Amino acid sequence: MSSDSLAEAHDIGGLAGFMVDLMDRMGLWGVGIAVGLDNLFPPIPSEIVLPLAGFTAGQERFSLAGVLFATTAGSVIGAAILYWLGRAFGRERAVWVFDRTPLLKVSDLEKTEAWFAKHGGKAVFFGRMVPIFRSLISLPAGVEKMNFGLFLALTTAGSLIWNSIFVIAGYRLGADWEKVEPYADLFQKVVIAAVLVVVIGFVVIRVREQRRERRAGDGVA
Repeated sequence: MSSDSLAEAHDIGGLAGFMVDLMDRMGLWGVGIAVGLDNLFPPIPSEIVLPLAGFTAGQERFSLAGVLFATTAGSVIGAAILYWLGRAFGRERAVWVFDRTPLLKVSDLEKTEAWFAKHGGKAVFFGRMVPIFRSLISLPAGVEKMNFGLFLALTTAGSLIWNSIFVIAGYRLGADWEKVEPYADLFQKVVIAAVLVVVIGFVVIRVREQRRERRAGDGVA
């Protein structure tokens, strides 16, 4: 490849271009940092960085093993930061937030805690493979004080699988690595749409419940 940066060579601009340029300038360190930032700031498009990193491994700029190690390390470090932020935030603060946030109840937190106690391991593992959730899932794991060793093991396994899919796809596709992006973008849009449906449904149900409670209270009065 010429002396042009990867972002310039492939006409990648915006936030994605910045991340790719970071990878180009700092090598595997940049790859790890870019993927780690994706955990802290979900809008950062790791689905572009990962296949391009695989492509560069195919061009022998990096080794495939090196790219897989760097991307997984970045994912795990980013997730660990969020885990400890959640742990520092703690349950008492979470109760305070739920108790004072419109449409939320402390009972919602308690139900979430019960669900996490039963399915937390699976949520952390599979959550690493879902856009947006791969960042968010680390927070409740910290708040609920999930065993950190178990959290690291599940996060590492889930991240390695997810990152490998995109890195190896970029490695196999070579110069056509960009073909991965539309599928990743579609998957992310589906996830976002599903989240919006759930949130809207929750708000509608909770508003109706509050109206019934007010009517019941007026009737008693």
